[in-house]
Amino acid sequence: MVCLGNICRSPLAEGIMQHKAIQAGLDWRVDSAGTGFWHVGEQPDSRSIKTARQYGIDITYQRARQFQPADFDRFDRIFVMDTQNLRDVLRHARDDEHRAKVDLILNQIYPAQNRSVPDPYYDDDGFAEVFDMLDAACDAFIQSHLKAQKGPNDV
Repeated sequence: MVCLGNICRSPLAEGIMQHKAIQAGLDWRVDSAGTGFWHVGEQPDSRSIKTARQYGIDITYQRARQFQPADFDRFDRIFVMDTQNLRDVLRHARDDEHRAKVDLILNQIYPAQNRSVPDPYYDDDGFAEVFDMLDAACDAFIQSHLKAQKGPNDV
């Protein structure tokens, strides 16, 4: 999960996806990063922590880090929050295999529409809306994964 500073959107996305993966019995490693370096080592924004907590998700253990090209080798999928982050991450891709791992997270619920998750940093009221968007996108991704895991004879 990648956003600009790794303190608002991507920590929420990491927490939501990890929470849902555990609930679905999936042994996934979920992480987040920012394309910028300004907040490296910091906890998520207090408003992200508060919003996640309202849904029973603890993200206080997270610390901001900067996206690294090695993340392409560490992760199977890289979800970005907006088109600028998409460009920034793809700039680090070495090949088509790396590029194929990257997508805007909202394409999970709005396929091929390339919608961005708005940055709530300057809008206190935006955190709940962002949570809802990310929650739906994470649900869709997990359901898609579980469906793909079923064989043709599974019901």
